Amino acid sequence: MLLLLQPPNPFEPTSFLYLFLTCPVKLLLQHAYRLLTYLRTAPTPLEPSIRIVCISDTHTLASDVPTGDILIHAGDLTNSGSIGSIQEQLNWLSSLPHTHKITIAGNHDTFLDPRTRPSLPESDRTGRLDWKDVRYLQHSTITLSISMPPPSPSSRPSNPSRTRHIRIYGAPQIPACGPNSTFAFQYPRGLDAWSDTVPEDTSILVTHTPPKYHLDLPLPSGMGCEHLLAEVRRVKPVLHVFGHVHWGAGQQVCWWDGCQEAYQRGMQREPGWSRGFLDWRLWRELVRVIAYGLKGLLWDKVWGGQGRSTRLVNAAQMVGNSGKLGNPVQIVEI
Repeated sequence: MLLLLQPPNPFEPTSFLYLFLTCPVKLLLQHAYRLLTYLRTAPTPLEPSIRIVCISDTHTLASDVPTGDILIHAGDLTNSGSIGSIQEQLNWLSSLPHTHKITIAGNHDTFLDPRTRPSLPESDRTGRLDWKDVRYLQHSTITLSISMPPPSPSSRPSNPSRTRHIRIYGAPQIPACGPNSTFAFQYPRGLDAWSDTVPEDTSILVTHTPPKYHLDLPLPSGMGCEHLLAEVRRVKPVLHVFGHVHWGAGQQVCWWDGCQEAYQRGMQREPGWSRGFLDWRLWRELVRVIAYGLKGLLWDKVWGGQGRSTRLVNAAQMVGNSGKLGNPVQIVEI
């Protein structure tokens, strides 16, 4: 029993028994939120749509990547972070057939952060990367103009323009999870490194860290950033791509409504069995998640309303800490 109550590894899934014993109400809150958001109709892409292929956390390895209009890599190209290993990944990405290729750095891409570059062997501290046709974003934006095929005679496109402009912002910083001397782009956990940093007209946001409580193994504590979540809520991009937490790989639609707000407030409550089980404010947020979630579901299924949302994608391909790629490549149509 003592072993069951020891703090879990935040980068590994926590056992159901541990969560049941330590935070039972939060466990209910999480499952209620996931179910109610899963049952809602996914946002409808424009016609014709743009196919976004999302990968992350390849850690020097290469995988089979489906074709698409835009390829996004959300960081951790490498393990060692050396200039040579980064260049090998760039060569691989450049060989892929996608017209547009975007990447950011992750905490393992040491060379790309001047603060951590001195930790590399001297031979890996200098030199220049050949980015080829890969566009690297580091607190920067790129606007892609994508020519769409002509509409079929029988269809009426929802977007009459034959060119779509997609504005992508990328940033690599993450809450600290390892040595500052070697892990790149870290900031102290709890520090606000995000407020008012993402342009309001961003269509696609690419970060390495997840937003807190979403695809980041949210229980018992969550490895994402609460300030990033607030920034995503402010900007409400169509798509947010990230990685970092390998076990969190997958997709989720975040509806910016009362259900999401109650879920976030509940997850922020202090953990602990007695504090959680007897915390009437936490129970109140659980009731609100169910009430607002059912309201949103009814509005969706009966009246066809959807509201503002962001599709969240954890594109990590590494399976846990196995050293092998195996998580599916994530594909989104927008």
